Amino acid sequence: MIINNQKYRVLENYKNALDEEQVKAKFTDYFEKYDYVIGDWAFGSLRLKGFCKPNNKIFNKINDFKTKDDYLKEHCVVDCKYFILEKEV
Repeated sequence: MIINNQKYRVLENYKNALDEEQVKAKFTDYFEKYDYVIGDWAFGSLRLKGFCKPNNKIFNKINDFKTKDDYLKEHCVVDCKYFILEKEV
């Protein structure tokens, strides 16, 4: 998948959550600095959240990709549709 001239690989697409048109409409340059983007659906709306690898200069505890499961469990609707994109270098 290509967004803003950047290639992303789909790591997960739980419950067929990925809608390319919706992602491209919602995706801003803000997300370009992240290594991963998680999109989840809540009440008919797509939400995006960026995560990083440890070597990313904006890496911190809040956006550590290792915490993605906690994010999905604690900040998303129970058993919601979601997808994970990884930026390709």
